[in-house]
Amino acid sequence: MCREKPFHLPFFAPSSQILRLPSSSMAAAARRLSAASLPLRHHHLLLRPFASSASGQPPIAVETSVPFTGHKIEPPSRLVDTTPSELLSFFRDMTLMRRMEIAADSLYKSKLIRGFCHLYDGQEAVAIGLEAAITKKDAIITAYRDHCIFLARGGSLVESYAELMGRRSGCSKGKGGSMHFYKKDSGFFGGHGIVGAQVPLGCGLAFAQKYTKEGTVSFALYGDGAANQGQLFEALNISALWDLPVILVCENNHYGMGTAEWRAAKSPAYYKRGDYVPGLKVDGMDVLAVKQACKFAKEYALQNGPIILEMDTYRYHGHSMSDPGSTYRTRDEITGVRQERDPIERIRKLILSNEVATASELKDIEKEVRKEVDDAIAQAKEIPMPDPSELFTNVYVKGFGAEVFGADRKEVKAVLP
Repeated sequence: MCREKPFHLPFFAPSSQILRLPSSSMAAAARRLSAASLPLRHHHLLLRPFASSASGQPPIAVETSVPFTGHKIEPPSRLVDTTPSELLSFFRDMTLMRRMEIAADSLYKSKLIRGFCHLYDGQEAVAIGLEAAITKKDAIITAYRDHCIFLARGGSLVESYAELMGRRSGCSKGKGGSMHFYKKDSGFFGGHGIVGAQVPLGCGLAFAQKYTKEGTVSFALYGDGAANQGQLFEALNISALWDLPVILVCENNHYGMGTAEWRAAKSPAYYKRGDYVPGLKVDGMDVLAVKQACKFAKEYALQNGPIILEMDTYRYHGHSMSDPGSTYRTRDEITGVRQERDPIERIRKLILSNEVATASELKDIEKEVRKEVDDAIAQAKEIPMPDPSELFTNVYVKGFGAEVFGADRKEVKAVLP
């Protein structure tokens, strides 16, 4: 069989402008690839590395929606390699995340989720594009908008909803809630509630990686609201001095709580904030651009030390469930982003214009996702709450015989394990 050449298509090109391979080639097989060929994955995401043409699928080169903008560095190519199966997995994974967050909104309003709850809908391309560029040996640490990062790292829907509802089978045993998801075995070192505090910890993870010569990197994610934190610059300084393999990722959704970036930052070009550290501005609503940028950043960091990525993204919900999200921005603004930049719709258009799957097949995926989320919620609701004894676990180091007293310190209430 002759080797087919990769073909190129613009991200939003109509089907008449897309260059196709001859129908007798492997492209025909790609066009026959339907959503139904993707097995339904219960309670976890379909996440796999880039599949080359050796897998029997023709490679596709897609141009990113907008060019990358570099600071003290030459940006990567706008042409991103992908395959039909990867495009379908991106669509399914982001659709699953979107549905999970919308369902969490309903659970919160029903008072099944309590406390703080920060939703990620609109920003899914960052989580999925990042995961597509790295391995589970690489580390990720983020702030409190962490549900979808946990899913991307291989966490399950049941674990997610159990944690959100404070059940014992949650990813943090029901004691962390929305802001403190965690999955150490997949390199996810949690959501953190203190603004900006995760960045020094991420740099510490990178220090450990360099010290042990693992050949891996750490991604420290933070929002534009945390970009003015002094601890961020202190951690970046020492990381640059020691050439640590850390990538600082600013998820710039343009509002720190209810404050627009231009009101909080004299220089909202966050990718330039590192001064002596290179930076790259990325369309964070374009999953393929995120993938390309993160792959580029990992290769750079392993050889040279820190780099900053600014992901230009947008959240559809308010800052948290207590924020309606409409007092500091117009509904027209939100609608405009949904219509012009939505990451899921972009991938849908790309799939349809390249005839990777039909509109009906994509609808079937969405129905499967809805059922998967509903089933996970039903299962999580049946999980019991943590035992009261869990109040005393994961507080002190085991085996030291620590004692718990009452308020008067006269009566020993418990001896901790």
